[in-house]
Amino acid sequence: MPKIDYVVRETTSNLARNFTITLASIMTVVVSLSLVGASLMLRQGVQNATKRWQGGIEFVVFMKADAPPEQIEAVGKSLDENPEIERKAYFDQNASYEEFKQLFAQTPEMVSSVTAKDLPPSFRVVPVDKDAKVVEDLGKEYRTKPGVKDVAFASATIRAVQELSQRFTVGIFFIAAFLLAAAILLVLNTIRMAMFARRREIEVMKLVGATNWFIRVPFMLEGLVQGLIGAVVAITSLVVFKPFFERWLPNPQDFPLVSGFVLSGSELALIYILMGITGCAVGAIGAGIAVTRFLDV
Repeated sequence: MPKIDYVVRETTSNLARNFTITLASIMTVVVSLSLVGASLMLRQGVQNATKRWQGGIEFVVFMKADAPPEQIEAVGKSLDENPEIERKAYFDQNASYEEFKQLFAQTPEMVSSVTAKDLPPSFRVVPVDKDAKVVEDLGKEYRTKPGVKDVAFASATIRAVQELSQRFTVGIFFIAAFLLAAAILLVLNTIRMAMFARRREIEVMKLVGATNWFIRVPFMLEGLVQGLIGAVVAITSLVVFKPFFERWLPNPQDFPLVSGFVLSGSELALIYILMGITGCAVGAIGAGIAVTRFLDV
């Protein structure tokens, strides 16, 4: 295996020798990974904001916060025995509080002023027939039952936002995949040009007994560095842009749906890690193809 100082020196030299093409490769990786990261953040934000309405849930039966267990059990039994209801899920006060903390993570003063006992338990209901009129009539049956505070229905706005998010995410992924493929080709071309510029040195190294890995490692590391730099720049751009995007969102009091449009630290970290891995993979794939196909050792 080559020494570290040799690998660093040769990799740096290769990057500087084809600076313009290297810069084009990095910029392509930045743009494609930024699109991937932005679409993942948008998708996760919409999922968080519409979490209550995922899985085919069409209406929610909110019980009173002080409803006795007998009334809660009676409503649950009625939902189970209703042939027009496919399934239901019960959220107690603790589960409702955890969801509340996630939805209003950007307003900690509101979270601190509410406890689990202040929030009503609820039943998330999936009816057999998803027709709006049927769902509304079915939900109204439970408004008059003892212990029920209110019945909320999934609005057309929520469904439209979910569908738009899905279509937007798919479209962005197609564009990003095309750009990632272009980035791989650019990395491949950069490595090929670097090998061509050093073809005489490579021939001499082969004559004096240099191993395949000794010759290939600097070129492979060059591609990896390009992908890694592109990923770091893309992640940095999303970190910088995120606060500006949040300021553009409408006021939660005027548009309650955006109150839950927030990503946790773990969700953001997962997206950033995925972007970093993808960037390294793009560089490694491009460099791997180049040294395998164009470097005859």
